[in-house]
Amino acid sequence: MRLLIVEDEKRLAASLAGGLTAEGFAVDVVHDGPEGLHRASGGGYDLVILDIMLPGMNGYRVCSNLRAAGHGVPILMLTAKDGEYDEAEGLDTGADDYLTKPFSYVVLVARVRALLRRRGAGSAAPVLTVGPLRIDTAARRVIRGEDDIALTAKEFAVLEQLALRAGQVVSKAEILEHVWDFAYDGDPNIVEVYISTLRRKLGAAAIRTVRGAGYRLEAV
Repeated sequence: MRLLIVEDEKRLAASLAGGLTAEGFAVDVVHDGPEGLHRASGGGYDLVILDIMLPGMNGYRVCSNLRAAGHGVPILMLTAKDGEYDEAEGLDTGADDYLTKPFSYVVLVARVRALLRRRGAGSAAPVLTVGPLRIDTAARRVIRGEDDIALTAKEFAVLEQLALRAGQVVSKAEILEHVWDFAYDGDPNIVEVYISTLRRKLGAAAIRTVRGAGYRLEAV
């Protein structure tokens, strides 16, 4: 899943990005309203974490502009303000949830996962079944039979992208886009490293390489 953080407090933004990356998300960060609106309008994000007090354009305007343009991406608003009026205004502009600073990081992650589950409720089950594998996207567990298969956050994120399109070819570029962040400029062969690790844990036949196209998760 790919997240966009729009937050002008750079230390807070970096801290959130680091934590959410460790949870297996691909995270991009911008620090002002106009750039946040531009990035979010381009699509490709599964959720936006949006501060209200931003330079250039406040979060209310960013949110209302996105909704007016027909963008349905879930938006979690952050603010140092407190009060029913501010919360109502945020929700009235189209935000899906609201969190007042200071907040618990654990609560933020729980809200993010809840919004992502809510968004996917109409299109994808929280538990994906591919052959003998059950991939619980809410609990971040992979189960085969009665056994749990231990995966790192990044391994799970790669597997999740394959499972969401099980039986279809998913390109290396698509995996990079959704599992690593926008600014990633390292070796694209990192995807092959994670595919190799997943094969060791799931079985060599579980993920097939389609030469020149990408990878396909098989129901074996």
